[in-house]
Amino acid sequence: MANSEYGYVRNFEQGDGLPPSNWIVVRIDGRGFSNLCKKYNFEKPNDRRALDLMNAAATEVVRSFVDIVLAYGQSDEYSFVFHESTGLFERRAAKLATSVATAFTAEYCMQWSAVLPDQLLTRPYPTFDGRCVCYPKRRILRDYLCWRQADCHINNLYNTTFWNMVLKGGMSTTEAEQALKGTVSSDKNEILFSRFGINYNSEPEAYKKGTVVYRSYAEHENVNGSLDDTGDKVPDPASKTQLEKERKRKQKARIVIDHPDIIGDAFWTAHPYILASKRGQDHCE
Repeated sequence: MANSEYGYVRNFEQGDGLPPSNWIVVRIDGRGFSNLCKKYNFEKPNDRRALDLMNAAATEVVRSFVDIVLAYGQSDEYSFVFHESTGLFERRAAKLATSVATAFTAEYCMQWSAVLPDQLLTRPYPTFDGRCVCYPKRRILRDYLCWRQADCHINNLYNTTFWNMVLKGGMSTTEAEQALKGTVSSDKNEILFSRFGINYNSEPEAYKKGTVVYRSYAEHENVNGSLDDTGDKVPDPASKTQLEKERKRKQKARIVIDHPDIIGDAFWTAHPYILASKRGQDHCE
């Protein structure tokens, strides 16, 4: 951009570069989705088609941004995890958050008619906001994802109990809310089973655990480098050719939509490459 007498205005722009060697989570949330659920009469406590639409939009976002290693979603939110080494948009928070949020919003609206063909999408259209949070260690990133999945379970158990009391039990929303005050998980499980014959453990995993979106490779290849037999990091020069090959490999990878337990270790043990460093370090710090 050519210099001019007006160029000084750029001095008012504030830098928002995120620190290096941090895992970046961009979390998007639906704006005013309580009203949207009422407008389109989404089923309570869960509308499977609405969740499928969220997952479809998330899948395309993961496909578009190769530096996203995993996404986790529940209800009207999704968390997209960017690899700690990403240099996308020079790690500028505003660019990352707005790019993911707008891409998700576009996919959500564009795919609406395919997933909800009997519901005409009208103004005001659904929109999502986004924010960036940095996590300096895999252990803390794992704890963040555990927090979101635990939150999914807590909210779903409450909503499942609440809406059964209203829709099947004949209670008003105020009465159901008052009846559930002070209850713990075992109380809600008992209400569901004794009053409505529902075994909460048999509810769909997608409702109880949320959704994980990640890449699966044809072979169990280490896409982020390797370790030598001494456990030391093997030099992995990031030439333009190598980076391009890695990008194409990720673009060709199969995108998986699943509902696993990510609080325990089994998922991470089975997919060590997801949180591996560029030098092949696949353990949690």
